[in-house]
This record gives sequence, C-alpha cells and structure tokens, in this order.
Amino acid sequence: MANGVAETTGNTASRARTAAVIAALAIIVGLDQLTKSWAVAALSDKPAHVIGDFLVLDVSRNSGSAFSRFQGYTPVLAVLAIVIALFVARAARQATDRIMLVGLVLVLGGALGNLTDRLARSPGFLRGNVVDFVAVGWWPVFNLADSCITVGAILLIVRTLLASDRAPSR
Repeated sequence: MANGVAETTGNTASRARTAAVIAALAIIVGLDQLTKSWAVAALSDKPAHVIGDFLVLDVSRNSGSAFSRFQGYTPVLAVLAIVIALFVARAARQATDRIMLVGLVLVLGGALGNLTDRLARSPGFLRGNVVDFVAVGWWPVFNLADSCITVGAILLIVRTLLASDRAPSR
C-alpha cells in the first residue's frame, strides 16, 4: 500500500509540474503575441523613441532567423523550429533541476512565440514573418520571444557550467 501512496504522490507532483509548465508557456506565448499585436497596431505609422536613439520601438518583420540571417528560408526555419521545440519539450519533461527547467521553458516559450508568427502571420502558413520591434543601441531589433530565448539559453549555459564545476574530477 505504501508503494501506491508514493506513486499517487509522484503522479500528482508530475501533473502539477506539467500544468505549471503549460501555464508558463501559455503566458510567454500570450504575452509575446500580445506585445507584437500592440506593436503592429501602435507603431506601424511611426516609431517611438523611448530613450533618444538608444531605445526605439519600431516594427520590423523578419523572414529570417536571429540577427536577420537566412532571409528567404522561412519554411525551412519554421520546420526547424518545430523540430527544436519538440526536442526542448522532451528535455523539459525530463529535467529534474529547476534552473534547467526554467531555462528550457523560456527557450521553448520563445521558440513557440516566434513559431506562431511563422505559422499565422503574413504572408502565410510556414512563410510568416516574425514581428520584431525593440531596438536597443547597436543590437539587432528583437521581441519578447527573442528575449525569452536569450535569457533561457544563458540560464542553461550558466547552469551547465556550474554543474560541470561541481562534478567530481577523475
């Protein structure tokens, strides 16, 4: 009987974790799409200079990947994003470390946010352009999804480096 109780508790914890991950992903994708919709509606006519020319909100559409590379390969990038999202989702499901899980959820949420653009925005399915609208200094224009991917990747790198520092040496 004790084994059944432990199994039930484990299943409940697993379901709660899955629900929390799904909720976090929904929040990330929802906020990303909401900010992009706002940007398209509010900034299409004229950019907003928040801090002079250093921080500017200005809509641009990116048919390529990060830093506007691989322009014209939108269908390939969309399919690649789906494959990566599946890989990251599987890794998140197996993650036992909270920092790794948060990093994976941020990367997955950002990837799904930009994938939503590629699937649903103009010019069409698997060809949609990603909406970018935050320009900071010399850095390429980005969006909330890009920020989530970047922060998540940094968390994953830092956590991996910290874990390797604590690994016993042979």
